[in-house]
Amino acid sequence: MKDVQGKNVLQYKQKQNLYNAITKSTIYFSGYTWEIKEPSTPVGPGPNYWSGDNVWVDENGWLHLRIRKNPVTNIWECAEVSATTNFGYGTFQWKIDGPLSTLDKNVVLGLFNYSGNDRYDEMDIEFARWGNDAWDILNYTVWPATGSLDTIPGVHTANFTMSGTYSTHRFKRTADSVVFKSMHGFQDDDTYMFENKTFTSPSTSISTLSMPILMNLWLYEGNAPSDGQSVEIVIHEFKYTPL
Repeated sequence: MKDVQGKNVLQYKQKQNLYNAITKSTIYFSGYTWEIKEPSTPVGPGPNYWSGDNVWVDENGWLHLRIRKNPVTNIWECAEVSATTNFGYGTFQWKIDGPLSTLDKNVVLGLFNYSGNDRYDEMDIEFARWGNDAWDILNYTVWPATGSLDTIPGVHTANFTMSGTYSTHRFKRTADSVVFKSMHGFQDDDTYMFENKTFTSPSTSISTLSMPILMNLWLYEGNAPSDGQSVEIVIHEFKYTPL
């Protein structure tokens, strides 16, 4: 099942330019400035429609990402932000409030860095079943470095269950490894860790570039949630700790 899921993700990403972002405005969250994606026409990933109305920071300083059907147009619209800062080696951590283990099969939450070179220079934490309820919800992916002869990403998938809605997810990147970890609750260490995976060079080609961080909530292949419900994820904190 894991090999099939990994191939499905690869085939999907090879078919489109994922992040043809057009930005409308910026927000300030967790110490960084983020550009909001809001093109006038559908673009990838998906392709989907995107709206700045689905991105906001509340009075607590928490970032909200939402998928909802526009009440005027009846079109489902998604959310994405990208940092204006490039990040190098270090640890990237997110504290998230949301029912990640039970997201609809068509909903994808992505936390990742990306150079803009499609199918290269990317490290992903994604919560997605890619349209299939039988597939694992948690996806760790490392896409090859630009210039590498390797065109196949390293992929690890897993299922998990949550007793609440708080969880922490992080990856640490160095020149020759990417270490992913996921914990129940809000943690700054490995307490209540339920999944982890290490990708190392040379078996996995690892990018050495400094890249922006992106966060998005979107619909697989542009398909509406199968349950017809809006989705909202709250990110309490993004934290970057350089090496």
